[in-house]
Amino acid sequence: MTSCTGTPVQISNSDLDRLNQRFDTAHPREILAWSIQNIPKGLVQASAFNVDDMVITDILYRDLQPVLPVPVLFLDTLHHFPQTLDLVAKARKIYNLNLKTYKVPEVDTRAAFATQYGEALWEKDIAKFHQLTKIEPLQRGLAELGTIAWITGRRRDQATTRVEMSVFELDSKQRIKINPLANWTRKDSWAYVFEHGVIYNPLHTQGYPSIGDEPLTTPVADGEDERAGRWRGTGKTECGIHI
Repeated sequence: MTSCTGTPVQISNSDLDRLNQRFDTAHPREILAWSIQNIPKGLVQASAFNVDDMVITDILYRDLQPVLPVPVLFLDTLHHFPQTLDLVAKARKIYNLNLKTYKVPEVDTRAAFATQYGEALWEKDIAKFHQLTKIEPLQRGLAELGTIAWITGRRRDQATTRVEMSVFELDSKQRIKINPLANWTRKDSWAYVFEHGVIYNPLHTQGYPSIGDEPLTTPVADGEDERAGRWRGTGKTECGIHI
């Protein structure tokens, strides 16, 4: 299982099955500790700095503290809320993050993006918007970082598309995708945050349980699904990076 070459680990379906049987109900710390031990190089956290991502970062950087800090890959879509960018800067300082930021090439501002690709591209072609701002930068980042396995903050209870999600799976490039919070609930994540004093985006307490790009994220009313405010009215449930 262990590889230090930056090339995909050869892992069979039976290996995945055994890992998922072992860790299906495990604490995220146990899953992350195994990942660090078995994939000491080529392990990456993909983070949007939502509360679940911050839980994982806290476990990695405050608790486990591997010899080689796990790179935290952040996609600067140029359309984030200011509060999200403030949190990124604060977390980078507090944890001394090995932060790796990726974005659309040769475009540095929201205005420049609009000039290059048109005003409100997300309204005209949301698939192209996500391809430019998320899918391509993510794949480029994972490749440049020599990723063997990448960690996400997804939970099974977040959306109907995630109910059957495994702790360990393979992505389209045969890299291992690790979902250490798969068996946790939103309540579990917040309990961890309050127990350990983890910093989080203030928008979470202002009606935004799940936070994406500012033009595509709206507040969620009581009783609505946690991700109801993402891409409201479009019928979308995922941006595409996990499909």
